Amino acid sequence: MKLTRWLPIGVVFLILPTLAPAADDVAALHAELQALKNDYSARVDALEARIKQLETANAAAADAAASLAAAPPPPVDNAPAIATPASGGGANAFNPSISVILGGTYTSASRDPADWNIAGFTPAGDEIGPGDRSFNLGESELTVAANVDPYFSAQLTASITGENEIEVEEAFVRSSALPDGFTAKLGRFFSGVGYLNEVHAHAWDFIDQPLAYQAMFGGQFTQNGAQVKWIAPTDVFLEFGAEAGNGDAFPGNHRDRNGLNGTALFAHVGGDVGSYASWRAGASWLETHADDRNDDDVLLSGFTGDSRTWVADAVFKWAPSPRRQLKVQGEYLRREEHGAFTFDPAGLAVPALYDNTQSGWYLQSVYQFAARWRAGVRYDSLDSGDPRFLALAGAPDFSPFELARHPERISAMLDWNPSEFSRLRLQYDIDDARDDGNDDHVIRLQYLFGIGAHGAHKY
Repeated sequence: MKLTRWLPIGVVFLILPTLAPAADDVAALHAELQALKNDYSARVDALEARIKQLETANAAAADAAASLAAAPPPPVDNAPAIATPASGGGANAFNPSISVILGGTYTSASRDPADWNIAGFTPAGDEIGPGDRSFNLGESELTVAANVDPYFSAQLTASITGENEIEVEEAFVRSSALPDGFTAKLGRFFSGVGYLNEVHAHAWDFIDQPLAYQAMFGGQFTQNGAQVKWIAPTDVFLEFGAEAGNGDAFPGNHRDRNGLNGTALFAHVGGDVGSYASWRAGASWLETHADDRNDDDVLLSGFTGDSRTWVADAVFKWAPSPRRQLKVQGEYLRREEHGAFTFDPAGLAVPALYDNTQSGWYLQSVYQFAARWRAGVRYDSLDSGDPRFLALAGAPDFSPFELARHPERISAMLDWNPSEFSRLRLQYDIDDARDDGNDDHVIRLQYLFGIGAHGAHKY
């Protein structure tokens, strides 16, 4: 009985040593929890302070960027074409964006490309033609572009040919701070006449230019001078432009005198048709003068006179989805030349007044039928006109051309675009540019690869 009475007291003494440490642990945990709360609160305060600092810095940077923003890099050509992302901002905002386009072709022609010519048109010196047979290295295009300051951006585009020659295609500065929709360009640039003239070679929908561009401009008309454009503040796209330069590109040439030579005016209008279609149309006028222009022709040489070219252009685009897109494009070119030639078939060197009107047009359509595939067809046609010659020094009138010539060509292409940085193209031409009744069947394979930061292409 005595043992039973003292048993609870013994159990209490046995439990007390274990309860005391448990109480100490609870107190320690409370203390640790409080320390964590204090540390957490301190960290939250520090993060909130840092966020406020970053927000303040970003706001200041945004204000500075808004005040110093310049126009985006000038377009290089029309989409779809090879384009890479533009350079980022921050510390590198004013570093130039650099891009390189590598291209080449393989050509198979049924007739010798060496005697290719456009019948009835004096050679421009830069006619592209089908190119040499077998593998050929095309032009590699190097472009450097950047903002100069709050008022100007600049671009340099150099062409490195397969013949190891370097040519400056474009080198200009463009304004970015003119008010009321005005922009100005100064330097060397592709003229704004027509639609395709401003587009760089890697962004063409076919391997070469239409025959009309090759005959009238020797490929593309380049202006060394100044250009002003104005976009009207209207719902419909409305653009007007004017250019003035030295006019040393075909059909003009450099004149050793003060003043201007190449003058151009152009206007464009465009808009949307529903949710998936858009259009643009335009008209252009170009006037140049030539002094003893060497046309490298067996019969005619040393043209001196005025050349006026009118261009009407139109383009329509339909894009119901990223996988399906249609583009229809066409231009009409008309050139009048008045002046004097030297008719020299056998060393006679007979000077003669010259008067002629020539024209040409093309129509093409390109359809993207899958995400990476496009197909297109193009028709070219030219009219050499009926040249009139009035011999000087009492000689009888004559014409070195028996009949007006009508060169033409039909082209079909298929291209595959593995990404926006690469393109492989197959093109087939039935070429009657010689207008001699014997068609030239030309098959060409082309590759284009782009690296670096590249600006957006024109509409």
